[in-house]
Amino acid sequence: MVGFAMFSACGRVNFPYYNSTIDTILSRYSVRSYTGQQISEDQITKLLQAAMAAPSGMNQQAWNFIVVRDTAKMNAMTPLSAEVWKQAGTVIVVCGKTTMGEDAEPNPLWIIDCSAASENILIAAKAMGLGAVWNTCYPYEDIMTQCAKSLNLPDDIVPFSFIPVGYEEGSEIPKNKFDQKKIHFDKW
Repeated sequence: MVGFAMFSACGRVNFPYYNSTIDTILSRYSVRSYTGQQISEDQITKLLQAAMAAPSGMNQQAWNFIVVRDTAKMNAMTPLSAEVWKQAGTVIVVCGKTTMGEDAEPNPLWIIDCSAASENILIAAKAMGLGAVWNTCYPYEDIMTQCAKSLNLPDDIVPFSFIPVGYEEGSEIPKNKFDQKKIHFDKW
């Protein structure tokens, strides 16, 4: 397929509808080292606007977000990544609402909604010149329980991901994850 063969070794594409959004997606990588400079309230708002612009199953928008800047709270959520989080200075906890409607029926789409919102935060951070990384919370029950308790989450709200966001210390070269062998047309 000609369109897929246009990817170069650096991951950039060369076709007529190429734009900066595609460049941002292809140049994004996980950042785990930060300068310690705090991001602004306006930057946080923009990141959360991007998160809430994500697609949502049945338009349930089963996401909620907790912005954590308190280092003691970061330690209480989970000790696993707290040092990196302190460097970043801000952690966005993406939480999912596991029920829907007035009858509080189970919402099987919350995981999908939270995944899309998490990815939008990562892309928006890159576009804003910030670094971020997706730290897994769900489906690890022990981490989810500790985080939910430390953040005083209601029973139908579960922590899904932790996303530290800040100014990157240093820089990396993004991985080219494009793999032609993983593409199939019309059949396996």
